[in-house]
Amino acid sequence: MSPGRRLTVALVGLIALVVIGWFVKDTTASDPVPPSSSSSPSATAASSGSSGSQAGAVPGASSGMDVQALSKLPAEAAKTWKLIEANGPFPYPRNDGVTFQNREKRLPAKNSGYYKEYTVPTPGSPDRGARRIVTGSEKEVFYTGDHYSSFVVVDVKK
Repeated sequence: MSPGRRLTVALVGLIALVVIGWFVKDTTASDPVPPSSSSSPSATAASSGSSGSQAGAVPGASSGMDVQALSKLPAEAAKTWKLIEANGPFPYPRNDGVTFQNREKRLPAKNSGYYKEYTVPTPGSPDRGARRIVTGSEKEVFYTGDHYSSFVVVDVKK
């Protein structure tokens, strides 16, 4: 086999491995979600105080994300939640209450306009900081402390 042909075969093989790896990564990236959601019903039942019934369940808990009590989040998150319930006024009126696009796809997929985001101030930060509350049209409340890299479902009753 000539050196040129050997190089072509090696490049084609490398490209094939990259493409196969990409597809394997995409299929295995969605695999961790089912184990979380299989533990979610017990977490939901425990956090809601019900035995699997929908009454008292935390909106958004069926997403498989961890459920966190509002009282366990930074104090500024509770203050932001009170502003959301009162419909403002918000510290960043141009940024608070606007549509959250969910570009990172960390929240359940919904139609555009479903989610709204609000700033949770970070003491000492020269800007808005990384903390946000995102609400859904069906009363879900999510919190991120790391600028959309991860979220928890918020139980606003606790």
